[in-house]
Amino acid sequence: MPQRHRDAYPPEFKSKLVALVLAGRTPEELAKEFEPSNVTIRNWVKQSQLDSRSRNDGLTSDEQAEMARLRKRVKQLELEREILSKAAAWFARENTDLPKRSSDS
Repeated sequence: MPQRHRDAYPPEFKSKLVALVLAGRTPEELAKEFEPSNVTIRNWVKQSQLDSRSRNDGLTSDEQAEMARLRKRVKQLELEREILSKAAAWFARENTDLPKRSSDS
C-alpha cells in the first residue's frame, strides 16, 4: 500500500509537542491525542536536542541543510565536468580531422 503524503507540520506544532515530551508526556500519549505517530514525535525530540546541542549523535538541522546544499553542488559540478569532458573530446576529435595550417602565410 503506497504511503500517503501529507504536508509538513507547522514548526510551532512540532515545538509544542517537543515541549510536552520534555515536560514529561510520552510520545505514545501525544500520538493518541494528536495526529503524528510516536516515532515522528520521537524524531522531533531528537532533532530538537541535536539542534540545542544537548546531544551529539547526529547532525543539527543547519548541518543537514548544509549537507543537502553541498550534495546538490557536487551533483552540479559533476554534471558540468562531464559536459566539459565531452566537449574537450569533441574538440580534440575535430582538431585531428582538420588539415594543419602551414606557417608559410
